[in-house]
Amino acid sequence: MSQPVTSESRPPFPPFTRETVIQKVRMAEDAWNTRDPERIALAYTPDSHWRNRAEFPAGRAQIVAFLTRKWARELDYRLIKELWAFAENRIAVRFAYEWHDDAGNWFRSYGNENWEFDPQGLMQVRFASINDLPIKEADRKFHWPQGPRPADHPGLCELGL
Repeated sequence: MSQPVTSESRPPFPPFTRETVIQKVRMAEDAWNTRDPERIALAYTPDSHWRNRAEFPAGRAQIVAFLTRKWARELDYRLIKELWAFAENRIAVRFAYEWHDDAGNWFRSYGNENWEFDPQGLMQVRFASINDLPIKEADRKFHWPQGPRPADHPGLCELGL
């Protein structure tokens, strides 16, 4: 029996297949590349719990506040996510994103995320571990206009990351 799509659901739904999990990861990447905290927060349960570096947002309002602060500091943000593993209602991804601070210093941030979804396809748990590497602007690899990564832009493996 398939899950009905409502305003409080985000297909594809668990249990995931290889095809649906790849779709779910790309949808998350595309959403984060919009840098729209309100839109992104709707993909999480109202009581979602996160660990992101040393912050522990809980619930959509705290997620919106967290993301608003993040993108006020991480300018010209571009993100690529890649599936690492999955089972049932859980997904593990690795990611890298590039950004600069207000002084023009560029960084590539690498990390891993563990996600857990409810039956409606909303993420209820997100654990992120992230490390920042200072880079020169000339060493950037993520070159596309602000917004989702174009379909023909290489992923992490193709970029050797």
